[in-house]
Amino acid sequence: MTILEDVLKDNKEFVENFEGEEMSHHAAKKLAILTCMDCRLIDFFEPALGLKRGDAKIVRNAGNSIVGEDAIRSIGAALYNLGAEEVMVVGHTECGMAGADAEALKAKMLERGIKEEDIAKYDLAEWIGGFESEEANVKDVVDKIKNHPLIPDVPVHGLIIDIVTGELKVLVDGY
Repeated sequence: MTILEDVLKDNKEFVENFEGEEMSHHAAKKLAILTCMDCRLIDFFEPALGLKRGDAKIVRNAGNSIVGEDAIRSIGAALYNLGAEEVMVVGHTECGMAGADAEALKAKMLERGIKEEDIAKYDLAEWIGGFESEEANVKDVVDKIKNHPLIPDVPVHGLIIDIVTGELKVLVDGY
């Protein structure tokens, strides 16, 4: 069975057993969150923050980073169109993006058939968005959001969640 077939099988079972309800597309807790896409956060992150379906707009990417404009665009959409009034950047311990190695990334790209001339068009260290310290990354991302010309003056908080226990540590109190 392929991964897609497995997902579709699980989806069919979900739909058959789900008792759906209409919900607003606005964040009930008026919160936008930028966090990591780490698979260990699934079914862990939201309960650790006391969030339920419909409570917050959650943007996930590799390393909860600001690389380019896409995360900023999503945060802006949450603030201007989707009911959010505060922003949280939530990193986590043991992040796979900490210490990301651009040379190792390049080697893997070459192994998978990406052309050297195509790779050369990018600064891979910047493109991948790696960092040395999870805490320093959160503080840097909070600063980028707070200082972006299209983001209004809203509270932007920075936190780290322990990937094992779920304990939150506040790094930047945005008030």
